[in-house]
This record gives sequence, C-alpha cells and structure tokens, in this order.
Amino acid sequence: MVLRDGRMISALTVGALTTVMAALTPATAFAAGDPLQRYAQQELRWERCEEGRPAAFECAKVKVPLDYADPRGRTIDLAVSRVAAADPKERHGVLLMNPGGPGGPGLTMPVEMEPLLPAEVRERFDLIGFDPRGAGRSTPVGCDLTDDEQTGLHPYSTRTFPKDVARARSVADKCWAEAGDLLPHLTTRNTARDMDVVRAVLGERRISYFGHSYGTYLGAVYTQMFPQRSDRFVLDSAVDPALVWRGSFRGWAPEAELAFTRWTEWAAAHDAVYGLGATPADVRRTYWELIARADRTPVPAEGGALDGGAIRSAYTDFVHLEAVTPWIVALKAAADGGTPAPATATAATAATAATAAGPGARTEAAGAFTADIPADNPSAVAWAVYCGDTRSWPRDPEQYRQDVIRDRAKYPLAGDLGANIQPCAFWKSPSREPATVVNNDVDALIVQNRWDPRTPLAAAQGMRRALHGSRMITVAGGEGHGVVVNGPSCADATVARYLTTGRLPAKDSTCGGR
Repeated sequence: MVLRDGRMISALTVGALTTVMAALTPATAFAAGDPLQRYAQQELRWERCEEGRPAAFECAKVKVPLDYADPRGRTIDLAVSRVAAADPKERHGVLLMNPGGPGGPGLTMPVEMEPLLPAEVRERFDLIGFDPRGAGRSTPVGCDLTDDEQTGLHPYSTRTFPKDVARARSVADKCWAEAGDLLPHLTTRNTARDMDVVRAVLGERRISYFGHSYGTYLGAVYTQMFPQRSDRFVLDSAVDPALVWRGSFRGWAPEAELAFTRWTEWAAAHDAVYGLGATPADVRRTYWELIARADRTPVPAEGGALDGGAIRSAYTDFVHLEAVTPWIVALKAAADGGTPAPATATAATAATAATAAGPGARTEAAGAFTADIPADNPSAVAWAVYCGDTRSWPRDPEQYRQDVIRDRAKYPLAGDLGANIQPCAFWKSPSREPATVVNNDVDALIVQNRWDPRTPLAAAQGMRRALHGSRMITVAGGEGHGVVVNGPSCADATVARYLTTGRLPAKDSTCGGR
C-alpha cells in the first residue's frame, strides 16, 4: 500500500533527497536557502600584506553585509590576514584574533602574536587577523573629531560640567553627520556575525579565538550567538558582559581605590628612597595635598601644566608600583618650584615599557591594503560600539551629574572619571538589538592579571560567571592590562596546553607573578 500511495512515495523521496543533500552540503557553509550562503562562496585573493614583513603574512578582503537584516543589500569590506600553520600535518584549524578597543585594528596581529605563542600552538593554527568593521582598512569611519573630543574620561567639577555636556553632544552630532549611514551597524553583534562569515569563507566548521580586553567581550558574544561553531577560546583580560558599557566605565573606580591603597603601602615601605611618607596614611596625605595644590596652581610639566584632575586621570598607573612612584615624586618637586615634571608616568621611567598597548594597536598601511584611515578612526569606532551595543546609557545630563557626585564621594580617586557624561547620551539612534546576554556552557580559558586597571579582576570574574564552561587563571602579582600580550607569565603553559589539546584545567587557579 505504501508503494501505491503516490503522495507517500513523494514524501519519502523528498525526505531521502533532503538527507542526501544535507550530506553533500559542506558543514562549513550556511544552511540551504540562507542568503548568507553567497558570502561563503567568495574566493579569497591572498597577497603579501606589506614589504618588510614576512612573506608568509598574507592579506585579503572579504565582503560582508552592512546590514545583516538585509543581506542582499549594501556590502562593506573586511580586511583579513593570516600566517599559515607551521606544520600542515599537525594543523587543527584557525585562530582568529582581536586586540581590543573597541576600534583597535587587528590586521597585523598574526605577526605580532606569533613570537608570543609557543611552537606547538603555531604549528596547529592558521593565525587570522582582521580589522573589525569600520576600523583600520575595513571600510573605515571617522567623525572629524578634535583631539579633545577623542579623550573619553574627564574629571568633574560644577564649573566644567557644561563644557563636558557640550563636548559629548558635539561628538555625537559630528559622528552622525560624517558617518550616519554606517554607525548603526558598527556593533559587537555584527562584528561577531562578520567573524562567522570569515569562518565560512575559510572553509572551517568551527573557529578558535584569542581576544584581548574588548576582544574578550567580542569572543563571548560569538560563543553566545554561535555556540556550535566555537572551538578553543582564550580571553585575555576580560570584560564583564553584564556591565556593558556604562557599568564597565563606572566599574574602573572601585579597583582604582584598591590599587591606590596597595601603592600607598608600597611607597611607605620605600620611604627611604622616595620620601613620600613613612606610613600609608602619610603617603595618601602627600598625594591628596599634591592634588589640592595642583587644582589651585597647575603643576609645571613637559607639554603643559597639570591640574589635579589631569593628575588623577592617570589613576591606571597606580598598578605599576615602581613605575608611577618616580612620577609622583617629580610632580611634587615641580610643585615645590623644581624643574617641570614629565608629562606622564611612562615618560618618567622606562619601567612601564612592557605595559604598552597590546598587539594590533598600530594603524600603518599594509602594502596593497593601504587605506585613507581618518585620524580619529579608533575613537569613532569606539563610540559607535559603546553607544550602539546597548540602551543602558541615560539620556538626561542631570543623571550623569548625580552619578558623578555619588561615585566621586565613594571613590575619590577616579569615581567621577568613569561616571561623567559621554556622547552616548546624545547618540541619534539607540541600539537596534538588545545587548547580548552571555550565558552559556562553551569552553573558554580566561587569563587575568590581579592588578589590571582597564579590565579589573571583578570584571573577569563576571565573565567567568557568564561562561559556565570556562576556567580562569589569575596571575597573582600580575600588573597591567594584558597577560599573554605582555608575556611571559605563569599562565603561558596553561594557555598553550589548552590551545594544543583543547583540554581546560580541572578548576580555576591562581599562579605567581611575572
């Protein structure tokens, strides 16, 4: 009876054909009928990125939709790069990389990260860099911002707050006038979608990933959106995904107070060398007296005098005990009538050289991949992402004033800096999508310095809670923003083992300092 039922035969035939077609469809591609399938069929044209770089460092352009809700519409370019696996026989797959930001170009990361990775990792992965949409050589955007408008953190006072409001409004207005057609699409979720297009174009079922700073959030969003395509993910110096982005800004202040207290203890223990005070209380008093004096009469410094707010804005330097102390001494001497102090703690000592920005921070042209990159490109992309990822930014300037006063009272060193008004208060178009809730069981390895001023330990612990399948290694004495990118560290062996075998540590752990 079954064979005589033409309709049933047709249904069985269709089912059989579907099974056969599914078996023939590459697992790396998108589902049949998915409009993104045409992007997966691109043929990459690899060529040498730049003279002076290794010949193995190759670049190509990938087309991606500007708007993933309209994948048949306008496209933009994504600049990608690679250094192929050292041993094709041992090759496991691709390791995509992001240096942070948001807005940091990552095209050069394969050659910059290669020396930091052990041979057993380099032989197993094609190292893949890319400039995220809007950044570097990936259809770059700019807002024609002044130097002052590119500075994100400003001390609060009743006198300067109207200027802060005007600056934030000006940044938003300029960005929408210059790049309003692109800005709504420069979001973390869309960059994660771009990564998945790159995965498909490269012919990979899954991707592995290394992300630093903001790149940890990008990686976490990818695992949430594409869990079945996520392989081995290393997140270096993690953002708390529950706090993006206003909560992240305000989250810097509590850790700054802890770092400042630690510094006063260290400086007191070395009073014979620096003379800032014999007890932590004495050192604290010396610092705040310097701030008060600078607010009355700015301290002479190379490049321009510094008021108390400008000095406090360098709060991130307090995690570097030996680096920041000579600068405070120089500022105190300058306030007392001595020679002008160095402009920054970095200029005061060479000890902070290892804490410079991580790989990928440069924007130099790369051979055939030159582009007219606006000078304010990193800032323009950063504000697009910060303001476009979430609707958590208040729209009323008075709310920022109240938050500043509250946070400054609780965290005197830096409470006002992260809570002050930002361009997102005046952003023309709120987020088109809700912020991504990261809550999954994807395996990932989080590595974190205990004394990280940009992504504090509490933020990394928030990432650990969001990624239930992850493990976290804390470098107990680690100072500065970045573990692997500023290596070597005691976490390196664990990172190498995870990337080469896919096996996470049995539990979270803490290892010694650098």
